[in-house]
Amino acid sequence: MLRKFLLALMMVLLPLNVSAMSQDVTIDGDHGKLAAVLQTPDALSKYPLVILCHGFTGHKESPILTNLADELQSRGIASIRFDFNGHGASDGAFQDMTVLNEISDAKKVYDYAKTLPNVTNISIAGHSQGGVVASMVAGEHGAKKIQRVVLMAPAAVLRDDAIRGNLFGAKYDALNPPEYVEIFDGHKVGRNYILTAQTLPIYETAEKFTGSALMIHGTGDIVVPYTYSLSYKKIYRHGEVELLARADHGFHGEERHVAKIAADFLARR
Repeated sequence: MLRKFLLALMMVLLPLNVSAMSQDVTIDGDHGKLAAVLQTPDALSKYPLVILCHGFTGHKESPILTNLADELQSRGIASIRFDFNGHGASDGAFQDMTVLNEISDAKKVYDYAKTLPNVTNISIAGHSQGGVVASMVAGEHGAKKIQRVVLMAPAAVLRDDAIRGNLFGAKYDALNPPEYVEIFDGHKVGRNYILTAQTLPIYETAEKFTGSALMIHGTGDIVVPYTYSLSYKKIYRHGEVELLARADHGFHGEERHVAKIAADFLARR
């Protein structure tokens, strides 16, 4: 009898190894249907949830997101990762994508997450351009709706690049952008993306969020210098920065390490 009691007590005290359930879901987005994956800890009846936003030209199966989803699940936290319009398996043309309609997509995902009966609260995390989206959604929704924010190499540089007329090395007339600018892998970035990016109130919107925020950035990032994360820290009342020596923009080879840092922060009570 005593042995059974001690075994039961150990099961309570030991860290919970929570199994996961993954479900493909479809959500109405700004430019059609959004393909998403809902990953939940199936041993729990109630759990927090984190919305995961991929970066420019990325997708929901990017290692930076899948590793974070797994780390969250191991801590009893659900996640939903999705393809923005014009990306991955979601509807829409890449050329029609803008940061503003990605913000609308993320808000639609938030609305969907709010309908899930087991979810206790919602946080948001994003990589690169997805980090900008996450920061602006949190700023617009506020700390009453968004619990915590994690920005991984947030690409606030996109506004400066649009003003300079330089998109991943492709030069254009910033005062009169062409119909589209062709960049790597044949991707065509539309004129409307550039025009909206030039006046995008990134920090002005993000600073409205009064909750806790963490920025993770590599000092070897040549796409988005880590100083942009330092600028985010200045606007947040409860902001932290974790700099990873020599890590690049995609955190290649460090995805699991980044996921652990982010999950530890999101799991704080």
